[in-house]
Amino acid sequence: MADPRGFLKVTERVDRPKRPVPVRILDWKEVQVEQDSATLKNQASRCMDCGVPFCHVGCPLGNLIPEWNDLTWRGQTAQAVERMHATNNFPEFTGRVCPAPCESSCVLGINQPAVTIKQIEYSIGEAAFENDLVKPIMPARMLDKTVAVVGSGPAGLAAAQQLTQNGFTVAVFERDDRIGGLLRYGIPDFKLEKDVVDRRLRVMEEEGTRFRTGVEIGKDISWDNLKKRYDAVVVATGSTKPRDLNIPGRELEGIHFAMPYLSESNRVVAGDLYAASIDAKGKNVIVLGGGDTGSDCIGTALRQGAQSVTTLAIGVKPGLERADHEPWPMYPKIFEVSSSHEEGGERKYLASTVEFVGENGKLTGLKVAETEYLEDGRRVPKVGTEHVIPADLVFLALGFTGQEDDSITQQLGAELDARTNVARDEQYMTNVPSVFSVGDAGRGQSLVVWAIAEGRACAAAVERYLTGSTQMPEPVGPFDHSIDLAV
Repeated sequence: MADPRGFLKVTERVDRPKRPVPVRILDWKEVQVEQDSATLKNQASRCMDCGVPFCHVGCPLGNLIPEWNDLTWRGQTAQAVERMHATNNFPEFTGRVCPAPCESSCVLGINQPAVTIKQIEYSIGEAAFENDLVKPIMPARMLDKTVAVVGSGPAGLAAAQQLTQNGFTVAVFERDDRIGGLLRYGIPDFKLEKDVVDRRLRVMEEEGTRFRTGVEIGKDISWDNLKKRYDAVVVATGSTKPRDLNIPGRELEGIHFAMPYLSESNRVVAGDLYAASIDAKGKNVIVLGGGDTGSDCIGTALRQGAQSVTTLAIGVKPGLERADHEPWPMYPKIFEVSSSHEEGGERKYLASTVEFVGENGKLTGLKVAETEYLEDGRRVPKVGTEHVIPADLVFLALGFTGQEDDSITQQLGAELDARTNVARDEQYMTNVPSVFSVGDAGRGQSLVVWAIAEGRACAAAVERYLTGSTQMPEPVGPFDHSIDLAV
C-alpha cells in the first residue's frame, strides 16, 4: 500500500522495465573551475606582502606574486597584467598547467591554506586577453643578428619572443605541422584548449617571430648548415625519448608509450584525424606512471569510453600532509587528485609489474605483485603475491630519458651529458660556439614553468653572446634544480 505522499513501502514490489545504466559523456572542453570575482579578491587580500616572499623561491620565474595579488585585490586589472608579464611570457599557460610550487612556499602555508596563487594567475591571464590588454611589443631597434630556435615548446617560444622583442630576427623551426610542441600535442584539450595557444602565437607573429613548420632539423636541414645560416642557434627540442619497461611480454600488441597516444588523440580532437588508431573504447586500460602524463592518459581513455582505467604505482601512496623531511617551504610529495582522477578510474600502490600477459600476440593482462622494500632500498616484487589484472591496453607514462636522436652530435659535434641531455655551461652554451641548449633538451624532463624561465634566461645569454651585453631579465641559471619536478 502506498502512503499519501506517493512513496512506496519497502515491502511492495513493483515490476518496471530495466533501464540501462546511464553513461556519463565527457567532452574535450577545458576542465577549469573559475573563482568568482569576490572569491578572487578575498584570496588576493590574504597575501601578506611578506618581508621575504617565499613564493618567489617556489617560482622558477620569480613572479612578482605579492604585487599582482595586491593589484587584484584593488581591482587594478591592467596593472596586474603588466606586472605578471614582466616575469612570465605566458601566464595563460602556467595558470592552467603549472603545479604551483609557489603555493607550497606561501608563508601562510605554515599553519593554514595557502593563497590560491594559481587561480589568481589564471584569472589575470584571461583578463589580459578578454580586455584586449595583450599587445604586440615591437622592438625599439632592429639588430643585424639572426637566431634559429629549434623546437616550439614553451622553452623555444619564450626564448623566441624575448629575442624578437629585443630586435633580433628569429625563426622557429618545428618538425610537426603546427607550432606548440608539448603545449600543442602533449597536453590534452581538457587541460589546455588549443585556441589558448593560437591566440598567443598570433601576438608573436605580429611582433615579428617567424614560424617554420614541417621542418625537421637534422633531416630536412642539417645542424651544421643551420649553424652556418644563423648567428646563433637555440636547441629547444625537449626531452622526448620515453622510458621503456623491458619485462617479459613487452612485444605484445596493446602496449604503447603515453605521448604518441596523447598526440594522436589531440589530432583527432583538432579535426586533423578522423579516428584514433589507439582507441580505449570498451577496453580495460592500465596506466603505468602516476605523474601528469599518466593523469592525461586517464582523462583521455575515459573520454574515449574505456570500460575500466587502473593506474599502478610501484611505491607507497603519498600522505595527505607534508612529511617531516619535506618541511615548508619545500615542495612536498603529497597525494594529489587531478580532474582526471575525479572523473573515474582506480589507483593502486605498491604494485610491481612482473610480466605482460597475452594470447595470440595480443595483450590480455598484466601480472603484478606487491612491492617489497629491501634493506638496501631496492624495490622488488614480493614472491607469492603475483596476480593478473585484465588489460587490453597499457600506457607507459614512466617519464623521458633525453634526446630522441643523435643527429645533433653526429652533424654538429654537440656533447651530451650523463643523462643524454644536450650539455651546456652556465650561459646555456653548448661545446659548439653560438649553439645554446635550453629547457628539457638541456635540463631533462621538467615543468612548463621551468621551460619558460630557462627560455627567458637563454635569450639573455644569446643577446650577451651576440652583442656583448644584455638588458633582458635572467630569472634562473641552467643548473638551478632547487625545486625541480618532473611532469
